[in-house]
Amino acid sequence: MFKTFIDFFKNKDLRKRILFTLFILFIFRLGSSIPAPGVNTTLISLSANSLLNMMNILGGGSIEQMSIFSLGVSPYITASIIIELLAMDIIPALTEMARSGKKGRQQMDRITRYLAVVMALVQGYFIVQYLDHAYADYGFVQNPGFTSYLYISVIFTAGTMLVLWLADQITTKGVGNGTSMIIFAGIVADMPNTFRTVYETFLGENATSTLGVGGFIAYIVMFIAIIVLVVLMQLAERRIPIQQSSSRALNKTKGDLNHLPLKVNSASVTPVIFASALIQGPQIIASWINQDAYNWLSGIADFTSPLFLCFYGMLIILFTFFYTNLTIDPQKTADDLGKNGQYIPGVRPGTETKNYISKVLNRITVLGSLLLTFIALLPYVTSIVTGLSQRAAVGGTGIIIVVGVAMDTIKQMKSQMTSKQYKSFVGK
Repeated sequence: MFKTFIDFFKNKDLRKRILFTLFILFIFRLGSSIPAPGVNTTLISLSANSLLNMMNILGGGSIEQMSIFSLGVSPYITASIIIELLAMDIIPALTEMARSGKKGRQQMDRITRYLAVVMALVQGYFIVQYLDHAYADYGFVQNPGFTSYLYISVIFTAGTMLVLWLADQITTKGVGNGTSMIIFAGIVADMPNTFRTVYETFLGENATSTLGVGGFIAYIVMFIAIIVLVVLMQLAERRIPIQQSSSRALNKTKGDLNHLPLKVNSASVTPVIFASALIQGPQIIASWINQDAYNWLSGIADFTSPLFLCFYGMLIILFTFFYTNLTIDPQKTADDLGKNGQYIPGVRPGTETKNYISKVLNRITVLGSLLLTFIALLPYVTSIVTGLSQRAAVGGTGIIIVVGVAMDTIKQMKSQMTSKQYKSFVGK
């Protein structure tokens, strides 16, 4: 691995891209430390099981600091999910754009950014209003009211669009996907605080756990084991063999087959986001309407209760199947194979191929959903067993995001380096 990074820096073009990416991430982290005007930033403490904490992760970890970049790329991700869902034969115009190639995707991205502005304004306004109500006795907003809420939400919206511009610069001039790198930077930047909390819990002067050195070592071992598990989950795929039915395939040897790869976890962390939104969304809405209703819903959504954790896990599993079947259409895949003159050995083209792909997809999604649920629930279970705070407990969606982004970025860097070497060879 170390030799791979040395090879990256030996490549002049890749070295420039890496340094440019680090520079943009430095600007992002610098902006994340600039507090928004008119709010008391010392009061924020987000629960690990709150929807705001999920937005905090997707936004790069800035909501707790109430910085000008508090929303990060969260509104854009929300808008992207909405547009992608609407483009699946719900709004014909968006469906046509999705099928129109590069130009259509550019139009969809433009619409997504317009929607992201609206989402940023709405999210910013209601987050400030919600936190102002939660910390009303401490003077969270200096001059509470519609004007102050709107003023702060406009600042958050401007910050979101600036973060999106920074992400675009990484995508075009740096390495990796810019949006993913912004989220990656926010999560990684918070990891030292996490380990410090764990150390103080087990070995600090005011340690709250009696497990001592053994508990701290066990935490490190579990942390590494979860990373290995996530890597395996990201790499795991079922390869369905396919053959070419055209005459060009006659010259191929008997074992020379192409494959149709189906990932075990095609939905990534999206099901966790959906499940958290379904649980926490009604609580946030209730907090604006009736405090008693909010307290009742908060009492039900108890993440220290084994029964509620089972319910939360079932939601993640259901959303994993839902989102996987939205993103991977067996009918479209079967049609594409037929158009390309390809078929699955032993399976007739058309309906049988579609049913076969659907059956395989559902089977591997069972494993993917169980792994995703295990990692998502692990922080709560670890917290109950060890006494660690839920945010410091091992596991969670943050690890899935960090590992996934790191793997995709390294893969892209290797591809760029190989392409550069090939071009140099052809040139010579």
